[in-house]
Amino acid sequence: MPDIIERWSPITFYVVAILLWVGVACATFWSPWCWLLGIPPLVFTWMGVADRVQTQHAIRRNFPVLGRLRYVLEGLRPEVRQYFVESDHEEIPFSRETRTIVYSRAKDQLDTLPFGTRLHVYEQGYEWINHSIAAVRPKHEEVRISIGAGAVAQPYPSSILNISAMSYGSLSGPAIRALNRGALLGGFSHNTGEGGCSPHHLEAGGDLVWQIGTGYFGCRTPEGDFDPESFTRCATRPAVKMIEIKLSQGAKPGHGGILPAGKVTEEIAAIRGVPMGQDVLSPPSHRAFSTPLGLLEFVQRLRDLSGGKPVGFKFCLGLPGEILALIKAMVQSDIVPDFITIDGAEGGTGAAPVEFSNRVGTPLEDGLVFTHSALRGAGLRDRTKIIAAGKVATGFDIVKLLALGADVTNSARSMMFALGCIQALKCNTNHCPVGVATQNPRLTLGLDVADKAERIRSFHAHTVESVYEILGAAGIADPSDLRPWHICRREGPGEVKTYAQLFPRLAPGALDRGEAPDWVDKLWRAARPDSFH
Repeated sequence: MPDIIERWSPITFYVVAILLWVGVACATFWSPWCWLLGIPPLVFTWMGVADRVQTQHAIRRNFPVLGRLRYVLEGLRPEVRQYFVESDHEEIPFSRETRTIVYSRAKDQLDTLPFGTRLHVYEQGYEWINHSIAAVRPKHEEVRISIGAGAVAQPYPSSILNISAMSYGSLSGPAIRALNRGALLGGFSHNTGEGGCSPHHLEAGGDLVWQIGTGYFGCRTPEGDFDPESFTRCATRPAVKMIEIKLSQGAKPGHGGILPAGKVTEEIAAIRGVPMGQDVLSPPSHRAFSTPLGLLEFVQRLRDLSGGKPVGFKFCLGLPGEILALIKAMVQSDIVPDFITIDGAEGGTGAAPVEFSNRVGTPLEDGLVFTHSALRGAGLRDRTKIIAAGKVATGFDIVKLLALGADVTNSARSMMFALGCIQALKCNTNHCPVGVATQNPRLTLGLDVADKAERIRSFHAHTVESVYEILGAAGIADPSDLRPWHICRREGPGEVKTYAQLFPRLAPGALDRGEAPDWVDKLWRAARPDSFH
């Protein structure tokens, strides 16, 4: 068959077509219609010759013109798969059902499900929360979680669901403005991401969590070091409620941020203090500190420079011994961060090497349980809050994380869905078709800030409402009363375990008493406050 295709190649066909066209043209005295009929053969013949001459693509050289269909079909594959092939519960990375829930809540539309669950409730991994015969009426007002109370001069009353870190540069200016305006309307916080505190973040006046990454964008010297003066100017703004030091990100821990050169506009370059025309690569680690004690001293320094605002740090769990060293440094220095954000390896990003997204870092549930348990074991859990970030889209997602030890949750990609993201998976190309993750003015023009801000508010309100409805069904009046044994997971045929059985926790003070599991106890005894290694 390949020999036949090669023998009757498209070039031969188009050459014959041209000859016939010339013959018809001569017979009709070069009628204008002949010119129109002759254009396609000429174009395809030119394409065929170009395919034969080029040497980069073997399929085009062997099968001129026809081989180009391979690249056309490859380009259409994501859309064809998403709209026609994948099931409602196939997660790549968010299922159609999850996206539909977010879209419905953002648009304030019906979000109920007819005819029963589509999930396979007897399959391994199915999770649920046990309800109570003595169910309680859901709360009408959200309980606020105070971060920094008793430790800083300006504690922040946080929602249980907030906007996770997404920087201006990774996202467009209209997208950032819509997110922040939505946060203002709904009374929750908006994390700036590591790209600096831009005018787009500040325009609406919504509550901000300013993230300081390894590049120190927005507070850096020309050499790339931390600049306390520029930090103070921004940190003391009324809109900035908390400061988050980014140690690592779930989608690419230990790698540093990536902003492709195609997304670097003059405005972004000025905000970040970087040159135009180059990829913006954040270092994999900080220059302002290098030890656990150094990090905690930096936390205290930022508290002082900001006028007493809550300061914490964010990481994706890596080597457990490093976190234990950090906790031991807290015990020794008596400096405890106001919050710790745990990111999961399943977290999203605009651009990351495939190996880092797929194989580096600890998933959120495991990282959350270890950090929460280690803080309990050291007697520090009541002095800091834990924020969990990673694929948070529904009320049940939030309930699970609260049961595992989180106080607050953050969501990024679900907020993007509420903005209108269609999961086109083009975040790293600057060709986002809905204007969310691009700096192309032609594409960002389609994003209406006022409309999308209202959708962000609506999604947040309905999702938080669903949390309290779930808790009420379980007989729980307050999120702080949620416990691991409320959540169940099917481990196999006839085998069901609660989160308390799947994720055992250390008792308060267990590390000092030597009551931790052997592998944890060895790491604890080896941990040093003056070294991550």
